[in-house]
Amino acid sequence: MRHPFPFSAIVGQDQMKLAMILTAVDPRIGGVLVFGDRGTGKSTAVRALAALLPPIQKLKGSATNAASVKDMPDWADPVSGELIEAPTPVVDLPLGTTEDRLVGALDIERALSRGEKAFEPGLLARANRGYLYIDEVNLLEDHLVDLLLDVAQSGENVIEREGLSVRHDARFVLVGSGNPEEGELRPQLLDRFGLSVEVRSPDDIEERVEVIRRRAAFDTNPDAFVKKWAPEDEAVRDRILTARTNLNSTETPDDTLRDCAGLCVAIGSDGLRGELTLLRTAKALAAYEGSASVTRAHMRRVAAMALSHRMRRDPLDDAGSSTRVMRTVEEVFA
Repeated sequence: MRHPFPFSAIVGQDQMKLAMILTAVDPRIGGVLVFGDRGTGKSTAVRALAALLPPIQKLKGSATNAASVKDMPDWADPVSGELIEAPTPVVDLPLGTTEDRLVGALDIERALSRGEKAFEPGLLARANRGYLYIDEVNLLEDHLVDLLLDVAQSGENVIEREGLSVRHDARFVLVGSGNPEEGELRPQLLDRFGLSVEVRSPDDIEERVEVIRRRAAFDTNPDAFVKKWAPEDEAVRDRILTARTNLNSTETPDDTLRDCAGLCVAIGSDGLRGELTLLRTAKALAAYEGSASVTRAHMRRVAAMALSHRMRRDPLDDAGSSTRVMRTVEEVFA
């Protein structure tokens, strides 16, 4: 079995790695959008983080990764009730995916061979309790975007067609990547991603050399390479698990709430999703770093990734959105 590339061995791309760690601490943040150059480790980071996380407990034979019998949907075939360990799911959503493949459909083979009306689960069922990864998300067909919006908001996949009336849990961390030069993302979907980060190919020669060196070492002897980086991956895993435990006890003072609201008003964020995402992200960072409460330092660290894609465009300002967010942060926190 081929090992995923170790998460800790990824060179650079610190903002992308931090964003993914924070969504692992608190999945309610709402997923990560990664825009930038090809070949910068976007898909590698998703699979590496999922492999780093502890395995999930699921019922053997469950198509939706159900954790207990009571979580099994009514349409599912009976299972023994035996719990097994399984890796955190990472499901790819190809651009050519059909609606039936995404949400599920009537099991035609079973209907023809047995005369039974049965449901064949789709990719959303497989992604439950894990990650749904969409490469080139800005090129995804509009009707699939609409479906994803509904499911991402409700955490439940509902199918009402072809004589079927089924539903099942579909709670996943949505990770999308793409190149902005190939098309912009619809505002409705853009707002659904909790965090947004930009990645670029490194300009530093030594950093590029280190990328090549580590990749060559991994390709030559994956077992030895994974073993070498295992202690660092285990340290990240332990910090994530500790942060999950401490998340609810991490304090958010009233001044922090005012800061969140003030920042979102200053950047012109529509609705209240910006405040909620900023607060959850800063709280997850505080818990990950072992802080008892959220401070302005935490908000400074995550403001760009939580708010840059919610900032209204200014045709007279050619600075990047992340730069404009940080400029606003310094003005509000001055």
